[in-house]
Amino acid sequence: MHKLMLTGALLMLTGCAGFGLPFHDPSQAWIDLDSRQEDTTLQALEVDDKAANDKRYFQVPPGSHELTVRYQFPVQPTNIGPDAETLWRDCQLNVKYNEFNAGERYQLQAGNIGFRPWAKLYNQQRKVIGQGTPAGCQGT
Repeated sequence: MHKLMLTGALLMLTGCAGFGLPFHDPSQAWIDLDSRQEDTTLQALEVDDKAANDKRYFQVPPGSHELTVRYQFPVQPTNIGPDAETLWRDCQLNVKYNEFNAGERYQLQAGNIGFRPWAKLYNQQRKVIGQGTPAGCQGT
């Protein structure tokens, strides 16, 4: 019985590992996504106008690339009016950077101030190397 439980646990761990992030290809740059506020969603949409392979991160060859992300966030009633309800925004932002390096990890963070979304691209030393430009928003 103990062996059966141990085998089952190992199979579950193996199955869960299949849903994690893939290994970082050292010949490419890796861009992690991080939304800075609770109840938000940040997703990879496109690299150079082509659909991203995975919504959780970007992995790009060295050089210049334009990244498009989708950022969904709530606008609190305090930013709208006294009788308002929370309003959800669904926005796209573009971040262009000319010097992605092979083997390096970057982080793309997004947040908002009221109705306005923002995005910043950081290098491995946590230096801001790029900023997002809004590409359109919708209220939901």
